[in-house]
Amino acid sequence: MKKFLLPLVAVLLLSFTASENKLTEAERDFAIFELNKSRELLLTALDGLTEAQLNYKSSPESWSIAECVEHIAISENNIFGMMQGNLKSEADASRRAEVKMNDEQVLKVITDRSNKVKTQEPFEPTGKFGSFEKTLKNFKEKRADNMKYVLTTEDDLRNRYAVLPFGTLDLYQVILFMSGHTERHVLQIQEIMEDADFPQE
Repeated sequence: MKKFLLPLVAVLLLSFTASENKLTEAERDFAIFELNKSRELLLTALDGLTEAQLNYKSSPESWSIAECVEHIAISENNIFGMMQGNLKSEADASRRAEVKMNDEQVLKVITDRSNKVKTQEPFEPTGKFGSFEKTLKNFKEKRADNMKYVLTTEDDLRNRYAVLPFGTLDLYQVILFMSGHTERHVLQIQEIMEDADFPQE
C-alpha cells in the first residue's frame, strides 16, 4: 500500500506546486492592459500621418517615425523570442532575490526618456520588412500573438529570468518591459512630431 501511496502523494505535490506558479488572473489582466495600452498609443500616434511625416528626420543621425516603428516591430519579435529561449531553463525560485524591481518600477524605468540608451545592432531599423505598411502589420500581428500567449500560458514566468543591462527581470516582467518599450518609442515619435521643422502634411 505504501508503494502505491508515495508516488501518488508525489504527483499531487508536484501538481500543487505547478499550479501555484501559474500567472494569477490579476497578473494576466495587468499585462494585457499594458500591452493593449501601448499598442493603442502607437496606433493613435500614427493615425493620419503622411509619407513625408513618417520619413522626416530632425538630423541625419536621428530616426524617423517610420524607423521608430520598425525598431518597435523588431523588438516585439526579438524580446519575445529571447523570453521563449529563457523558458527552456528550469524554473528556480531560489533566484527571486536577483529581481530588484517590482512590476511598476520596470515600466517606469523603460518609459523614462531622460535615460538614453544606444540600440544594439540586431534592433536597428534597416528596412527589413519592405515597407511601413508591412512593418506595422508585422507589429500588430506579433502583438496579438503575444497577448494571446499571456492569456493562455501555463508557463512559470515568475521563476525564470532574463538578465538585462539594468538588472535581472523575471519573464513576466520581460513582457511588461516589451510593452513599456513600445510606449517609450511612442514618446520618441511625439518628440519628432514636436520638432519645429516637422512637415505639416
